[in-house]
Amino acid sequence: MSNLELPAGWAVAELGELLREPLRNGHSARATNESNGIRTLSLTAVTLNDFSDKNTKITSAEPERVKGLWLEPGDILIQRSNTPELVGTSALYKGPRNWAIYPDLLIRVRVNSCIIPEFAALMLHSKGIRDYFRSNAKGLAGSMPKIDQATIAGVRMPVPPLAEQRRIVEALEDHLSRLDAARRELETAQKKIASFRKSIFLSLVPESVPASWEMSTVGDAGTVGLGRQRHPDWHYGPEMHPYLRVANVFEDRIDISDVMKMDFSGVFDRYRLEIGDVLLNEGQSPHLVGRPALYRGTPPNVAFTNSLLRFQARPDVLPEWALLVFRRHLHARRFMREVRITTNIAHLSAKRLKPIEFPIPPLEEQKRRVQACDESMSYADAMEHALKRSLVRANHLRSAVLERAFTGRLIPQDPADEPASVLLDRIRSEREDQEEKAKPTVRRPRKTVTAGSLPPPPTPSNPAPNNTVQQELPL
Repeated sequence: MSNLELPAGWAVAELGELLREPLRNGHSARATNESNGIRTLSLTAVTLNDFSDKNTKITSAEPERVKGLWLEPGDILIQRSNTPELVGTSALYKGPRNWAIYPDLLIRVRVNSCIIPEFAALMLHSKGIRDYFRSNAKGLAGSMPKIDQATIAGVRMPVPPLAEQRRIVEALEDHLSRLDAARRELETAQKKIASFRKSIFLSLVPESVPASWEMSTVGDAGTVGLGRQRHPDWHYGPEMHPYLRVANVFEDRIDISDVMKMDFSGVFDRYRLEIGDVLLNEGQSPHLVGRPALYRGTPPNVAFTNSLLRFQARPDVLPEWALLVFRRHLHARRFMREVRITTNIAHLSAKRLKPIEFPIPPLEEQKRRVQACDESMSYADAMEHALKRSLVRANHLRSAVLERAFTGRLIPQDPADEPASVLLDRIRSEREDQEEKAKPTVRRPRKTVTAGSLPPPPTPSNPAPNNTVQQELPL
């Protein structure tokens, strides 16, 4: 921001100069079941800019320890620690007063009269400042990056005249509200496409099958096997081969950008994938467990680990039909009814997969339905790609609007506005006066005198003679 060509009347100041009071971290308090506890925001409130009841929790914080942490309208909260994408995310709290406190991973910003809170909050959303926070975040490998108070206080911000700040906020809120409305429409359309995909699978693989179909099970429709377990002893060896793991298998897609190798001495043929094998996630989050993909030969000569299950269809079952059945079960959350959950990871064992229902239509009907699925999926994919492009464009538009606003190109300037430098100088002068008054007065210590240390009486310049007789005056 230091190299910006600012319009007339604008100034640049560090955020630390624009504070009404020092930055302050929140409070680390434990959750409690007591109804009379203190309400504390969660990080989600700032991430989503949603300060409703659902984004708070009740904690057992002591009132005296959180005395200065209650939120007031106009407070800006910044995430000092989060994922690399979210660190430095901020949100403006608009009320009510003294409704909740904020946690330790947030820093509260209260600005002075040089800048209005709405303008400062929008400025903190700009790409330049977000990039500044990300580049200055620090943390050990494997931990969430953090930004400290000095980093936040040191961010340089353009400061327009107060009247222009209000006009910029008004114009920005108009533009951004329309962009947000458009984004919500795009996100709603994305959800509709997901529902459309699910309806395709449910219609092509019905729960009640015609009489000409066979209602089988996964175990009877083919063979199910678990991949090889990973072990440190097999990181090196004479028969190193690539293998797929759960991180490589997505729905109807195998990602080969990060394929690892392991020694398969004497057992490679047992775990080697064949074209037409269907791979399913054995361990995943509950709603993704069983996520299937069809191996079509890429990468070649590859095996798989025990984080995946392999299904090999019998001769009268097309591998593509098996993939369609498994995708149907994934979207209908059929696999979730069979999983075993340990430490938030759902496991779908071969034993639990085999009894799941597997409808088998005649071979020609399988081909027809697979083709119908491909055509419908290609249509859904095209719509989804168009929506993603529109969402990217909406993000670019948002960044462009903020950039224009904070470089003085969104609205015209008014020469009659009081320059920001005048207000900044006045605030600095007032602050210096307050600091000067706050300095303790230096007083010279008073000397204490004891009786033994009294000085002798002064000697008169014309001492009286010893034989002088005092005269008596008549009354």
